Amino acid sequence: MSHLRAIVITAPGINCDLELVRAFEMAGAEPEVHLLKSLMRSPSTLDGARLIGLPGGFSFGDDIAAGRIMAQLIRRSISPALIAAIERGVPMICPCNGFQIAVQAGLLPGGAAEHGAADRGAAERRVGVAGSDAPAHREAPAHRDAPTPTVALAQNTDGKFHDRWTEVEIPSNTRCIWTKGLSSHAERTLPNAHGEGRFVASPEIAASLEANGQIALRYAEADDFNGSLGRIAGICDPSGVVLGLMPHPERFTRWTQHPRWTRLDASVRRGTPLGLAMFENAVRFVRERGAGDSTRRGARSAPAHSLLDRGLGS
Repeated sequence: MSHLRAIVITAPGINCDLELVRAFEMAGAEPEVHLLKSLMRSPSTLDGARLIGLPGGFSFGDDIAAGRIMAQLIRRSISPALIAAIERGVPMICPCNGFQIAVQAGLLPGGAAEHGAADRGAAERRVGVAGSDAPAHREAPAHRDAPTPTVALAQNTDGKFHDRWTEVEIPSNTRCIWTKGLSSHAERTLPNAHGEGRFVASPEIAASLEANGQIALRYAEADDFNGSLGRIAGICDPSGVVLGLMPHPERFTRWTQHPRWTRLDASVRRGTPLGLAMFENAVRFVRERGAGDSTRRGARSAPAHSLLDRGLGS
């Protein structure tokens, strides 16, 4: 079985990296934690990634706005490398603060929301060829501009921070490889913890996301606590490999993490928790398609930085 290297990007204030590492491990990947500062010095490290995680937390204290500083650092440094990874079909997950960072870095919602089906088709073709006879990866040009943000995650309508579990709905037509096929999952609840998670977009972009199948999950009607447009809790890029969502699937990989786990029917607990099922979806996708195979592409593998290095800066 080939090495499934998952790179988790961390920085000061990120506090959900260990949960993300554990989720990747439980799904069958081999995660490494890398400081953003290290990746800024060596963006080619991302060439060897087969999965990427942008964790939640309060990056750089969420100064100015949630995720703003880290997003700007990404735009000025590793954005071309991340875009190149996405283009070769590497699944990327961005929960909570990671979602806030991804939209401000322009990684989500991606081209189809702005330009329609033509970009969506191009994205699908890039992912489609990555699994078999794709040419060796060429690093994205350093001058490539980071995409312009087109959606936002604003303050919750009541202005409060909410820490709660909510029921979610997964559209049957979603193209998101992380949530696809989970519409009928037995226990569709996930934990949330945020004060700035209200999804905002223009009517045109919202309609495009809907038409392109880029809605990855929604809050159930009774659980839309933050006032998101269309009850949107998460979206994906046009290819379906990049998922940004405000709930924390990495915090629901074991049934004992569920607040009512002892009351769940035994038949439900024999299945896989929704959060873990999402990570297993991504790992299965990589194995089936061979997306981002660093061995076949000859990418160099850089050693992971110790978790203890996190205190040295960004």
